[in-house]
Amino acid sequence: MRRPAYTNDISKKNGFGRALRKLVKWFLILLLAFLMGTCAYFGIRGYTLYKQASERESVAQMAESIRANSAYIDLERLPQVYLDAVVSVEDHRFYQHPGFDVFATARALCNDIRAGAIVEGGSTITQQLAKNEFFTQEQVIERKVAEVLMAFDIERQLTKEDILELYVNSIYFGDGYYGIGSACAGYLGKAPAEMADWESVLLAGVPNAPSAYAPTLNFDLACQRQRHVLARMVKYGALKQEQADAIVAQTPAALPR
Repeated sequence: MRRPAYTNDISKKNGFGRALRKLVKWFLILLLAFLMGTCAYFGIRGYTLYKQASERESVAQMAESIRANSAYIDLERLPQVYLDAVVSVEDHRFYQHPGFDVFATARALCNDIRAGAIVEGGSTITQQLAKNEFFTQEQVIERKVAEVLMAFDIERQLTKEDILELYVNSIYFGDGYYGIGSACAGYLGKAPAEMADWESVLLAGVPNAPSAYAPTLNFDLACQRQRHVLARMVKYGALKQEQADAIVAQTPAALPR
């Protein structure tokens, strides 16, 4: 007895569906294997880079080297507005994370994918300290892995206050100035403790891109960055909007010399 034509059609469709599901299954298996292999490859390279850096210099030696700078400024001698500005604009979850911020990294990754280029790093203050003191600025995956591993070491061995103090005393502000002490003397002609609120917020924004935001290069652009920092401070509760508005009003039209 001959099968109806529609029965043959159903059999063909079922066979095609099974073949397609099998193909998709093997594709996903191969994709997973590729991703795991890629992660292992960069993980091993990153760990090797981290171990090499650790053997060259310990966290304690790194901290001692920064503190030996004659322009080093203790945290207690820095205005609270400046410290709040740095944390708000650079790493607002600084006091909550263990050196690596999953949320900031995920956000940065999404922004990079949308832009088709690395436009945001998502690095914490601890990661930035690790990168600046132990590694090159090259944007490669293995360096990022090494940076995270070193950040965990730094967090285990130092307090949050120590990390923030070392960070603001070592970051680059442009014009050859490293650290907030040198930047204050060079740009403002004063000690950090003497900074007005507008000066504190202005300098907090410079290290993001010293070649653009150094106040002696383009004061208007530096002030635009200052307003961005103030917006972040308001967003994360370091300032009220009226306080931010007052700081903008205090800011002169040109850098006093």
